[in-house]
Amino acid sequence: MTLALNAVSYAAGDRRLIDGISLAVQPGTLHVLLGPNGAGKSTLLSLLAGDLKPLAGQATLDDRRLADWPTAALARRRAAMMQRDELRFPFSVDEVVSLGRLPWQRREQSAGERKIVADALKEAGAEKLAGRRYLELSGGERARVQLARALAQITADDDDRAPRYLLLDEPTASLDFAFQHQVLLTLRGLADRGVGVLAILQDPNLALRHADNVSLVASGRLIGSGAPEAVLEALQLSRVYGLPISASRGADGRLALVVAESSNKTAE
Repeated sequence: MTLALNAVSYAAGDRRLIDGISLAVQPGTLHVLLGPNGAGKSTLLSLLAGDLKPLAGQATLDDRRLADWPTAALARRRAAMMQRDELRFPFSVDEVVSLGRLPWQRREQSAGERKIVADALKEAGAEKLAGRRYLELSGGERARVQLARALAQITADDDDRAPRYLLLDEPTASLDFAFQHQVLLTLRGLADRGVGVLAILQDPNLALRHADNVSLVASGRLIGSGAPEAVLEALQLSRVYGLPISASRGADGRLALVVAESSNKTAE
């Protein structure tokens, strides 16, 4: 059982944004999507979420087209945290996170539902924000609340064992260094508990440290997909990003990538 794109293409007007990409998010894995700005990463995430319909190919969950899933049933299986924040109503933090429970069609806020909201806030590192007004929060604080909302959305009933999927568009963009790693550790923990996680990141070093799988995209095409150390090869990244990148290993033996500032010449 997977959430997958199968030879998917997508266009906006006469501009092709995605060109024949296939990728799958497996339950129990953290899959990171990397690539330069304008590569098509957010479009891919929206196709996986079912928010966009492919021009060609198919987006599927459990081999069933996303378009054939009832809206509420799909929402209970996958949640998306998008980069844009369009919420403008004066909700409290708790109310925002409770929005994630709407697909479960609960008519009243029971003790169990309140616990799900509280647990989601804690797991997202946002428990201290409970009770505050969402619109008064900083960008980083809002990001943590939106992560909690997505976590609440995919929290299943005890008798529902179907795999869940979490899709995140740059969840670390507004966070400081410490919270970036905290979020990745949270996502790592979710994957270890069986959730299929796909996250768009900008920092390949975060992917090297935390991801099971990496997909690298550029100009709407898939450049490579697989184990992080195999895909995030320094020469390949230098070509994709257009700047010299070198690789080294730390004291723990882990690979790390370093942007070389001593030269303006792109690797050929």
